Amino acid sequence: HGYSLPVVEGIWKILEAFASFGFCKAHAAAFALPTYQSAWLKAHWPAHFIAGVLTHDPGMYPKRLILDDARQLGIAILGLDVNTSEKAYVVERADAAPQGYGIRLSLSEVKGINEGEVDRIVAARPYHSLTDFWHRAGVSRPIVERLVLAGGFDAIYDIEAALPDDGVRRRGRVTRRDLLLQVAELDRHARATERAGRGRGLAARRPANRASVRLETQLDAQQAQLVGPPGVWARAAAQSRATAAPTPVTSVQLALELGDGPGEGEVSGLPEMTGEERMRAELEILGLDASRHVMETYARFLDELGTTRSADLLSRRSKAELLVAGVKVATQTPPIRSGRRVIFLTLDDATGPVDATFFEDAQGPYAATVFHSWLLVVRGELRRTGRRGVSLRATGCWELPELFATWQQSGLDAVHEAMAVVPEGFDGVDRRRVLVHSSGFRMSPYSDITPAGEATRDVARKLWHRSPGSAG
Repeated sequence: HGYSLPVVEGIWKILEAFASFGFCKAHAAAFALPTYQSAWLKAHWPAHFIAGVLTHDPGMYPKRLILDDARQLGIAILGLDVNTSEKAYVVERADAAPQGYGIRLSLSEVKGINEGEVDRIVAARPYHSLTDFWHRAGVSRPIVERLVLAGGFDAIYDIEAALPDDGVRRRGRVTRRDLLLQVAELDRHARATERAGRGRGLAARRPANRASVRLETQLDAQQAQLVGPPGVWARAAAQSRATAAPTPVTSVQLALELGDGPGEGEVSGLPEMTGEERMRAELEILGLDASRHVMETYARFLDELGTTRSADLLSRRSKAELLVAGVKVATQTPPIRSGRRVIFLTLDDATGPVDATFFEDAQGPYAATVFHSWLLVVRGELRRTGRRGVSLRATGCWELPELFATWQQSGLDAVHEAMAVVPEGFDGVDRRRVLVHSSGFRMSPYSDITPAGEATRDVARKLWHRSPGSAG
């Protein structure tokens, strides 16, 4: 087209480098229609839309943030219930909620549960007691214990809300801890009955163990593809730690009570779980803080520290230095044209999301904290990004639980002293290797940083999103 070869080659190199950080316009255009449809559904049917989003789990945001968005819209969050929860999230009428609707948590969210167990729970209900559930649902003891801890039997036994702050509760009421003791007794009774059956020669009438049941079903489907010496599937099944697939539901009749089983709904005197304990159990089992937000634990401390909530950021002046705190929602480290590494962090503080940007001058001392912690306090300078858009140019970051523990032990002055100490960070940046893309794009030497410490491994379920190439 009349251009010299040096000009063409120069333009091509620019386009080639753009492939390392550019975003396809056709891809953005393809999102226009589903974005409009989603906006319409959220405006007119918010509960049903969010229930669908939670069920199918699209996008980068964790479910616990989507659940909090439902709270902000006035939609009730209805706890797990073995008699009403389904395989998917469902919408129920909730007259006390501002929207008039509530979203019932899904049985599929229970940690370790398989599809067959969910089908059996749904098919065999209603249940009138934990013993009835144990005999007819046919799920494993760990799953039953998780259902108890997550509140799946609260409605059956009319278990009240969390233990009050004063720690006082009426006597003679069944608690979740009582139900856990009952699960142990039911399991012990079932094992004793099985041993007694073997002694009377009844063991031959039933499968020897769960592994053999799993083996029989697997051999039928996999005999044609069997590779290796005979018995390989038997050994694999015996060594597997996966939850055994339950047998299909053939009957939903009530169990015959012979009066020789453990006592039903006995009160041991153990206290009910506190609100904090319930929330921690939900994070462990469901990956969601359904009964209360994680940040409620730290509300009083954050008020004394002077942090700004997400809902109040628009009222603060541009370039003001402030503190924010929240649960880590996402970390992203996309490549940019300058080759410098930028960390985009999103926090959730129960009133909305907060975006913070860590440029390289703040990454040395604080990148490890950003990546290996999930509850954070961030200091930064407020930046206006639009009429209703704000973000923080971060200048510091600390672990919220550590600051909270310092406040409890030594007071607010000790917290300020701890925040005044700048971590050593990383030395010798010029000695670190530099990642080079196939297009020639050179990344920052911090791009291959790995998380420091083991704090995130203490979190049972992954509660945040991280982009490819992000360390945490």
